[in-house]
Amino acid sequence: MKLKTFLFMTFGCLMLSAGVYFFKIPNGFSTGGVTGVSTVLSSFTPISATIWIAIFNGSFLILGFLFLGKATGIWTVYCSMLFSGLTYLLEKIVPLDKPLTNYPLLELIYAMLLAAIGNAIMFNCGVSSGGTSILALILKKYTSMDVGKALLIVDFLIAASSIIVFGIEIGLFSMLGLFANAFIIDAVIDNLNVCKYFIVITNKREEISAYIMEMLNHGVTVGAVTGEYTKEEKYMIHTVCKRIEAIHLRNKIKEIDPQSFVIVTSTSEIIGRGFRNV
Repeated sequence: MKLKTFLFMTFGCLMLSAGVYFFKIPNGFSTGGVTGVSTVLSSFTPISATIWIAIFNGSFLILGFLFLGKATGIWTVYCSMLFSGLTYLLEKIVPLDKPLTNYPLLELIYAMLLAAIGNAIMFNCGVSSGGTSILALILKKYTSMDVGKALLIVDFLIAASSIIVFGIEIGLFSMLGLFANAFIIDAVIDNLNVCKYFIVITNKREEISAYIMEMLNHGVTVGAVTGEYTKEEKYMIHTVCKRIEAIHLRNKIKEIDPQSFVIVTSTSEIIGRGFRNV
């Protein structure tokens, strides 16, 4: 694994831990999963939510090794243990006995943003923080159950239980957070992977292609095309590049051929050399 990926997944764990400890647990936001059930259990047991998180994550890791073997993944184990350790460490370093502010909606927003961004970064690195994701893998392997729906039902029940434990207001906030979480994670993952797809119609095929291959180190696909209106023959260049490279490429194309016709679209799914592996 590259150092960059390792640092990203560690940062994702830190974001998740901060969102859970500073905003979810103090407010009683139970948005499903390990953190949700731990928050509920901590309200009527002498064990803190951070300890419950460690207990559940450790238990799921053991089950993962028993039923899945190596499929559990060394880096999922790392992220799961780091997440549990960080939340426990935060409890010791910055003890909290009440929410940071008197604005629960504001705290819910930060709880969802930090946790969702942290999870999205880890998912983008191909790992997770363990917990119910390991349970999902076990259910998928040994049953014909629709795992996604089953876990959504469980998460909904955990969120709904916070109505009984913490009251109707916190319960409704928890369910709102549950539904918002998936959308935020998807949006963050898409944004992390956004690349630009260029279609360039030009007479300066060689100069533009050379710049893309030599300066940006990306491949180029070229085809001869004819404008139906002008009957003029030109070349159509196809290429994809990272978002930060797109600005330079667009400017360079206009510099080489001011008369070129350029179409730029965004995509978050590019698989192949120079981008994401299959």
